[in-house]
Amino acid sequence: MKIEWAPLHVPLARRLQTLVTAVLTVTFFTLPLLACLVVAVVLFYGGIILRTLMLIYFVYMFVDHKRNYSILEGNGWMINRSNRLYRNYRDYFPVELVKTVDLPPNRNYILASFPHGILGTGVCVNMGLDIGKWLELFPQIRPKVGTLNQHFRTPLLREIVRWWGMVSVSKESLVRLLTKSNDPKHAGNSDGFTSYAVAILVGGAQEAMDSHPGKYILTLKNRKGFVKMAIRTGSPIVPTFSFGEVDIFDQVANPPDSLLRRVQSVVKKLTGISPLIPVGRGIFNYSVGFLPQRRRIVQVVGSPIDVVKSEQPDAAYVDKVHGQVIEDLERMFDLYKEKYIPNSKNSKLVIQ
Repeated sequence: MKIEWAPLHVPLARRLQTLVTAVLTVTFFTLPLLACLVVAVVLFYGGIILRTLMLIYFVYMFVDHKRNYSILEGNGWMINRSNRLYRNYRDYFPVELVKTVDLPPNRNYILASFPHGILGTGVCVNMGLDIGKWLELFPQIRPKVGTLNQHFRTPLLREIVRWWGMVSVSKESLVRLLTKSNDPKHAGNSDGFTSYAVAILVGGAQEAMDSHPGKYILTLKNRKGFVKMAIRTGSPIVPTFSFGEVDIFDQVANPPDSLLRRVQSVVKKLTGISPLIPVGRGIFNYSVGFLPQRRRIVQVVGSPIDVVKSEQPDAAYVDKVHGQVIEDLERMFDLYKEKYIPNSKNSKLVIQ
């Protein structure tokens, strides 16, 4: 394979973006393992004081998760959700956010987000790491990103993902957030915000396994849990689509009938995580490495789909709302693909 090297004369701003992206990418891929490793080292090699502090932390973590599912109320510390470091990461691709309609801050929302891609970069940047643009377009609405519940049971990792505005996608956690009061006078809204928007990457690990450049394959036909949650809590569903998400990484070929895919599926079933083998670019070349490619990602936020609240969602009604989500995604894809996807004539949306 011929290596395409980066030129020597690259603007300093771009070099800084690449450096920040390299650091964050390594962090994203290795953080769960590193967190467990640090805890193991402290428990094995640490003295009585360190071990005692770690045990106290374990108790705190257990109690806090049982009490409020590790939810960090409000927007958390803004220094962790909008700073120059994350701005460089945003600008590397760049990641953009497009509003199609206003979202009144008198409701809590589920953002059904597609596609997952390898890391869900567009959604995680706009609604997790660098939320300044979100707050500008959707004032008074706190953005949160749903992720695996097990992350909040992992020491140290738990604290970092909370700082990034992430919450567990467990049923209990989502109900707690989506039933929060929207009354401006409520004590929980003293920060001036009256609403929550929780982004759920519905396709999850299964959809990630189908992520390849130019291929928009969504895992959605049998994913109805988010619809049931919306109905139980009376939360509108807002379809969102991140154009370009699948283009920043390729991965080692894993067709459905391959040995690699079978192994990935088994691991996903056991752990909830797909062991992907991403293929990107390097720090000094554009051909091979662990960095994502510089590809524009545009997250388009669609119109809310209102639902009738019911503690026991009717199956027929769930199917009706689910079908509307699919129709809105297909409409959104057709409406914006020419604007945000290069060579869009070859791009098709596949929902499976």
